[in-house]
Amino acid sequence: MRITQGTFSYLQDLTDEQIEAQILYALDHHWAVSIEYTDDPHPRNAYWELWGLPVFDTKPEDVGNIMREVRAAKEAFPEHYIKVIAYDPTRGRQTTALAFIVNRPAVEKPFKLERIQGPGRTHRFWFTQGVPAVPAIGATNGASSNGASEA
Repeated sequence: MRITQGTFSYLQDLTDEQIEAQILYALDHHWAVSIEYTDDPHPRNAYWELWGLPVFDTKPEDVGNIMREVRAAKEAFPEHYIKVIAYDPTRGRQTTALAFIVNRPAVEKPFKLERIQGPGRTHRFWFTQGVPAVPAIGATNGASSNGASEA
């Protein structure tokens, strides 16, 4: 199962040259850049661990320094997810302008996120790790495609 979070998540893994080009793009736009990592890529896990501190006011000539940090993070955590995030401060607040995964574990653990519709249009979510990525033929979970119960 391939985790698809962030920009370029449906493409093949980026090469170092492609990663460097994206970081350079961010620096050309005066965006702050940070590197984060986790071993829990749950879609609701928005707070990954920081690798060092985010870099602000970095010039495009410093792209090599950021790439060294990306490589160091990959070496330190080869079996973790690592992503690069670029923040745009244009409107007076740091908003994510670009985020992409630069490292994945050799084997990605499958998981399933189920939405359970409750009374009054409330929703709960259930996370199951280690389940097969594709359900068995003919299997049903008792819910329609919109989450409503079929019972």
